Amino acid sequence: MPVSQSLDHASDLALWRQTLHAMPELLYEVHDTAAFVAARLREFGCDEVVTGLGRTGVVGLAKGQAPGRTIALRADMDALPIVEDTALPYASRRPGQMHACGHDGHMAMLLGAARELCATRRFAGRVAFVFQPAEEGGAGARAMIEDGLLERFGIDEVYGMHNLPGLPIGTFAINPGPIMAATDEFSIELSGRGGHAAIPHQTRDPILAGSALVQALQQIVSRNVDPLDSLVVSVTQFHSGFARNVLPESATVSGTVRSLRHATQDFAETRIREIAAGIAAAHGLSAESRYVRNYPVTQNDAEKARFCGDVAASVVGEAKVERAVPALMGGEDFSFMLERRPGAFLFIGNGPSAGLHHPRYDFADEAAPFGVAYWVALTEQALPLAA
Repeated sequence: MPVSQSLDHASDLALWRQTLHAMPELLYEVHDTAAFVAARLREFGCDEVVTGLGRTGVVGLAKGQAPGRTIALRADMDALPIVEDTALPYASRRPGQMHACGHDGHMAMLLGAARELCATRRFAGRVAFVFQPAEEGGAGARAMIEDGLLERFGIDEVYGMHNLPGLPIGTFAINPGPIMAATDEFSIELSGRGGHAAIPHQTRDPILAGSALVQALQQIVSRNVDPLDSLVVSVTQFHSGFARNVLPESATVSGTVRSLRHATQDFAETRIREIAAGIAAAHGLSAESRYVRNYPVTQNDAEKARFCGDVAASVVGEAKVERAVPALMGGEDFSFMLERRPGAFLFIGNGPSAGLHHPRYDFADEAAPFGVAYWVALTEQALPLAA
């Protein structure tokens, strides 16, 4: 589908996007959003529209002109618990909730592709339009998988797309390997002996030990990991104490770990536990470490990534496709789908907007026609009709 043809429907895409932007919903509580999406898919003539998959997910299925494989195109639906600061006419009408990551734009682009593909059917096989809840920390992709998404629709391949502020509108970026990081979290509770701050020698001070722990954890990356590897260990919380003249009984140090390789992820967990135990012992305290693995690495299939790069180039030209973009250390639960089916995830340019998860972020409506054209071209090239 040429971008010029997609531009003919730009006003519809903007209307859908801005309508969704004004009605953000969080995690799995995307009932109004899901109803809006399902209504559009039925209007477009999807052969099947399923709601309530993975609690509140929606899937529309369109059949092509001949039998063939089934591919899934995925968009996320949930917003973030952020107070919007844009003063736009379509700004969030729900205080404390905001589409600050562009999921409103992702839905609009996939809806535009669904309308075009349902109208033309220029493909062999089936395409599933997957609208997923709870990407922002709720693992909605995993919930839909566990609810039978892949088996119920016989999905052979999966494809995802996310906007990227700073990348020019009308451009795409991808790489053939890891494109987003595994997102882990840790929490370490140091237990000592509290007492009066004037007699510290009779205590076992968890604040002092916690301070040493923070410093030691920050040295994992600089002194324990190959500089050419990718790892982030960030301490983001330190909770302890209740009075200025009292040394507390305990302190809790928490944070996040981001990695691009399983071996590095394993090492980080082991090293964090070792350091916590060692620092605690050195200060006469005990340590209880909790380490949780959340989203895995978003790992593109190399062949499918090359294919997606070719599709993007067919839409905007080779010069506007970055095929070896550095991985972002943010997380993405599309990774669960890529663990189970071949496919790829790429970025679409959002221009010079505020960053993702920023209260002044807004999805660029000018980018939407390029996303629609990409989805349509991907479907028609992945599921070609016989000559």
